[in-house]
Amino acid sequence: MTDSSARPVAVFDLDNTLADTAHRQHFLQDLPRNWAGFFAAAPQDPPLAEGVTLALEQARECEIVYLTGRPERCRRDTLDWLAEQGLPEGRLHMRSNADRRPARFTKLEILRRLARDREIRFLVDDDELVCDDAERAGFAVVRARWAAKSAALEDAQEREGRT
Repeated sequence: MTDSSARPVAVFDLDNTLADTAHRQHFLQDLPRNWAGFFAAAPQDPPLAEGVTLALEQARECEIVYLTGRPERCRRDTLDWLAEQGLPEGRLHMRSNADRRPARFTKLEILRRLARDREIRFLVDDDELVCDDAERAGFAVVRARWAAKSAALEDAQEREGRT
C-alpha cells in the first residue's frame, strides 16, 4: 500500500541519462573490458542538460531517487558528482559490488520495493531493456534518448551486468 500523504517519487538513472559517458566508452571497446578505468573516469562526466533539467523540474513536486547500475564502490564519486552538478539531493540506489545481473533485473527489483509504500511518478532511463521491463511491470517511463548510444555499453550492460 502506498503512502498517499508523501510526495511521489521520480526515479532517475545516471549513466547516459544525467551523465554523459561518451568520453569513457573507449574503456569498454576491447576485451577484457577495463571496468576499473570506466568507473574511475566517471567523476569527469559532463552533465546531460535534458536529464538535469528534468530532474530539477521534478524536484518541485517529487522526491528524487537515483537508481544506477554502478557498483557500490563508486558511491562517494557518484554523490560528489551529483552535488557538483547541482542536482537535487535524493536516495542513491546502487548495485552491490558483486552483483552482475543485468540492470533490467536489478532496477526492476528496486522499483518494486520503492512502489510498496510510495507512488512512483516515473522512471527516467536510457536502457531500452530496463524501460521495456519497467513498462511491462506497470511503471510509467521516460526514455532518455538524449545521449549518443554506445553498442559496447549496451552489450556490457546486458551481458556483464556492470552498469
